[in-house]
Amino acid sequence: MTAEEMWLAGGLEGEYEAWCFGGDPDGLAELVRSGKKTATASAFACYEAEGEPLPRAGEYSVILDSRDEAVCVIKTAKVYITQFKDVTEDHARKEGEGDLSLGYWREVHRDFFTGELAEIGLPFSEDMSVVCEEFELVYP
Repeated sequence: MTAEEMWLAGGLEGEYEAWCFGGDPDGLAELVRSGKKTATASAFACYEAEGEPLPRAGEYSVILDSRDEAVCVIKTAKVYITQFKDVTEDHARKEGEGDLSLGYWREVHRDFFTGELAEIGLPFSEDMSVVCEEFELVYP
């Protein structure tokens, strides 16, 4: 199913973004669809480097898998920026990955952000700004 087909099947109107998670698009999309994943985090520097606007509360997104097929629709509920070292255990749990611990979150995201930042010529730092986003599953 395409993003547009999913959007229309959900009876939704208005604008939406369609995107897939980095790292493990299929696994993370499934965690969202199952309701286990209700948050995500991104490197603020990547938004700056790409000239992309930050997500905003109230925005809709169609989550895609690695084949660009629509998996589900989410609505952003909350967005805030914090330093990597200050991401909370609560946020880590909401990301729904691994054993849901902050230790697991830090290990996985340290590796992911290191690679992502290297692509734009920046080093990883515990002081780096992280965009934390919380969302709710809208459809299906």
